[in-house]
Amino acid sequence: MSENTNFIEERIIEDLNSGKVKAIQTRFPPEPNGYLHIGHAKSLCINFGMARKYGGKCFLRYDDTNPVKEDEEYVQSIEEDIKWLGFKWDKLLFASDYFDVMYECALKLIKKGKAYVCDLNAEQIKQTRGTLTQPGTDSPYRNRSVEENLRLFAEMKEGKYQDGEKVLRAKIDMASPNVNMRDPVIYRIVHARHHNTGDKWCIYPMYDFAHPIEDAHEGTTHSICTLEFEDHRPLYDWVVRECEFAQPHPQQIEFARLNLTNTIMSKRFLKRLVEEGKVSGWDDPRMPTLSGMRRRGYPAEAIRDFCDRVGVSKANSEVEFGYLEACVREVLNRDTDRVMVVLNPIKVTLTNYDESELLDVENNPNAQTVTYRKVPFGKHLYIDADDFSLNPPPKYYRLKPDGYVRLKGAYIIHCDEVAQDKKGNVKELLCSVVKDSKSGNDTSGIKVKGVIQWVDADDCMDCEVRQLDSLLVDATDEVKDFAERFNENSLVTINAKCEKSLKNSKVGDRFQFMRIGYYVKDRDSSAKKAVFNRIVGLKDSFKTK
Repeated sequence: MSENTNFIEERIIEDLNSGKVKAIQTRFPPEPNGYLHIGHAKSLCINFGMARKYGGKCFLRYDDTNPVKEDEEYVQSIEEDIKWLGFKWDKLLFASDYFDVMYECALKLIKKGKAYVCDLNAEQIKQTRGTLTQPGTDSPYRNRSVEENLRLFAEMKEGKYQDGEKVLRAKIDMASPNVNMRDPVIYRIVHARHHNTGDKWCIYPMYDFAHPIEDAHEGTTHSICTLEFEDHRPLYDWVVRECEFAQPHPQQIEFARLNLTNTIMSKRFLKRLVEEGKVSGWDDPRMPTLSGMRRRGYPAEAIRDFCDRVGVSKANSEVEFGYLEACVREVLNRDTDRVMVVLNPIKVTLTNYDESELLDVENNPNAQTVTYRKVPFGKHLYIDADDFSLNPPPKYYRLKPDGYVRLKGAYIIHCDEVAQDKKGNVKELLCSVVKDSKSGNDTSGIKVKGVIQWVDADDCMDCEVRQLDSLLVDATDEVKDFAERFNENSLVTINAKCEKSLKNSKVGDRFQFMRIGYYVKDRDSSAKKAVFNRIVGLKDSFKTK
């Protein structure tokens, strides 16, 4: 095998070479009960990626077997996320399309003596299931006749019983060392309208029963799922075998799910954040959902690259979030234009400069063809307060009293005087332009190490900059639960000054704010004020491999 293949690929290659399967077919089977998050990206990349790499097909199939939790909004968001990530499904399917098939499979199991209607409630079933070291106890309804089970199951379907009053259980082995094989529930009663089938059904199959039937019915060859389903594989194989599907049967293969440090990977908790108003919605740019990351400005290419670099493993582990940010930063550094933004403006007046000109400033030094934009430069400027110090430390290369600094793409300036208010706060810097120091044509003879960004105070625009951070603070021995770790400072809003060129930018356009970080224009922007979300900072200590 190639050293570039993983254990899933090795199985696929072996099955293709042996003739066990003629062509591979995978599927991505989300439950439409929430938005996809970064953890789902790994499964998307594996299932769609394997099909693409080995000339097969990948279906998008909604596992919509629980009408209580599902919503059309989630269906639409899932499709949008998959397309954005760069994948295309070969067929769009719903598990609910097979409810008739699943019902017939249940009847077949009952007739074979492999399933029975049980009157125990959920708590009673749990109590009789046993433990990892103790076998379970048979249900008192386990030996009902085939005729009685068929009658009761039909009555369940007809709506004669209330939710939880009866269930259909597979009849396997209550002493099995695998708890999942101890007569699992395969159908339950749910009186709820379904988004796809309406009120046709009031009984719905359980996931562990429905999923293998869906795979087998569609012709899935490799059912690739996360590691928590490994113990469910014997039940998966049992359902396919006992329902007598044609060979070759689908093979379930498990891989370790993606876990990121300080990142919420629970749809239940993400939904709670939305419902409690902790975030603005599922696509809040702080959210680890794919729609949130898209709004935050993460390139789809970077997410695919990250999933590829993390690789496929059989062991659960946690990946540093900085690894994802490093992948994002690589793409942005290559593709984004540089612009000048001042987050904390302090006014500068050039006392010996009375002109107004347009300077050529480089857009992206990493572009294949380097281009320039015209930036207005006049007597009054704004620089960032962080780029000036009244009492600078040693080796301080930015502006200071009686010091020099270069303005990016413009001139070297000298700080002549500092105007302060009564409290000692800096109000304005009076500076002078060094003669013959224009960028690209500097003959002044003065050498400076510091280069800072600026904007023309008379020809710039206001913008809102949103500094985004993790939704979670670090876990401690005392505080580990997500609910107790919400970061109240995960969103900080700054009113800043930016180049007027950003006025013509579109929502979704990404930029490098020079010396600050990478930002994307948000949909909350208006004609009067542009809004930008921070994507990632410029640098990080994390090194990609």
